[in-house]
Amino acid sequence: MFQSNHELVSDKMIGSANLFSKAKSVIPGGVSANIKYFSPHPIFMEKGKGSRLIDVDGNEYIDYLLCYGALLLGHGHPDIASAVNNQFSLAGTHVFGSPHRLEIEMANKLILYFPGIEMVRFTNSGLEATLLAIRIAQAYTGKTTIAKFEGHYHGGYNEVLLSVNPDINEAGNEKKPNPIPESKGISPYHVENTIILPFNDIESTGEILRQHKDDIAAVIIEPVQGGFIPAEKEFMDGLRKVTKELGIILIFDEVKTGFRLTLGGAQSIYGIEPDLTALGKVLGGGFPIGAIGGLRDLMETMDPSKGGDILSAGGNAPKKEDVLFHSGTYNGHPIVLAAGLATIRVLEGENVYPELLQKTQALRLNLEKLYDSYDIPMQTVGRGSIFNIVHTNHRIRNYRDLLKADMTLRRKIDDVLLKLGIYTKPLNRYSMSIVHTEEDCKETVRMHEKAIRIVKGIQ
Repeated sequence: MFQSNHELVSDKMIGSANLFSKAKSVIPGGVSANIKYFSPHPIFMEKGKGSRLIDVDGNEYIDYLLCYGALLLGHGHPDIASAVNNQFSLAGTHVFGSPHRLEIEMANKLILYFPGIEMVRFTNSGLEATLLAIRIAQAYTGKTTIAKFEGHYHGGYNEVLLSVNPDINEAGNEKKPNPIPESKGISPYHVENTIILPFNDIESTGEILRQHKDDIAAVIIEPVQGGFIPAEKEFMDGLRKVTKELGIILIFDEVKTGFRLTLGGAQSIYGIEPDLTALGKVLGGGFPIGAIGGLRDLMETMDPSKGGDILSAGGNAPKKEDVLFHSGTYNGHPIVLAAGLATIRVLEGENVYPELLQKTQALRLNLEKLYDSYDIPMQTVGRGSIFNIVHTNHRIRNYRDLLKADMTLRRKIDDVLLKLGIYTKPLNRYSMSIVHTEEDCKETVRMHEKAIRIVKGIQ
């Protein structure tokens, strides 16, 4: 029987192991983001093309991480490369530090496709977009408390870094979860002023929201938790109804789902118009970006013409009640927007989404058939072009349902798959791209079978 696989992972990856050792001496934990770490060491990549990655040891992988879902067009797509090069060539500079035409063009695209967006502001990450959405909601309502759902991740900042992956022994009643900090340095203020809601349970959610209606500025939600556990339609309809009834701002965090389900994100699939929408990942075509869009009266709280500039020394100092301050040197970066617009133009192709979704569904079905043939409980959970592999026969509706899955088996198989050339961070979701081929998918299934046989000790 297969016992330990960390050695298997590192045997072919001496170069990555050596670089990781060097990185740890100058970078905390050897990584620039905690999510990039996994034991015994992350893999250092050297090149990428299409659906493939090559690491520093020359190992080739079919990439299903795709920069955590951002690379919907795969690596090095020629349309993105051309758009970036053309923008730089025409402008003669990387960035202006002033408004430019591509901001208007991208804003119009987002207004066209996302039902809940009437105006747009750009940021440099999805995290910044969700943070700004919360500030807008608090400014508009005059309230300070926010509500988020257990198991949902909106970025690594104090207000929402609670109950993302809580210890079940501390998490409390599933119908009224406790707020559990996920990091050192979280102020008790945020624990007290962030309410945790049960995902896909509209009765309990509604009860909590009504109980705290005078304090809650906004509810923020991933319409597809973690990018792969979909909200139920009845739940989404109920959430929109109760937030409207109580005067609570509804924020959709579509950083993962924007463009991965369809051009208009999850909100166009569910037929829900949130008050504010946060976007990122795919929107930048592989470059850092975020955007917030929403209803005009909410978005206009940021209009600087209503107040002075806090950064202009000696200028007309604004009153805090006049304007919500938002800024960022690289917001609306022209090269990033050129890459994002090129991505959207590709996705606007007639058969792009039908082919992508058909390919994703076929891979899911073939993987489920494979695991079933070995009597291994497994289901693929997801929507659109993202899914995850979950080793349980129980229905998956929320974070607590995931706890019933066999994560030990999943980790063992993932570690072997890395050695066999199938890349995603262990235990992470699978993101498809438009450049994954039918042969990629067939090879993926073959490697899964090989991994199963290795882990189970089958000759």
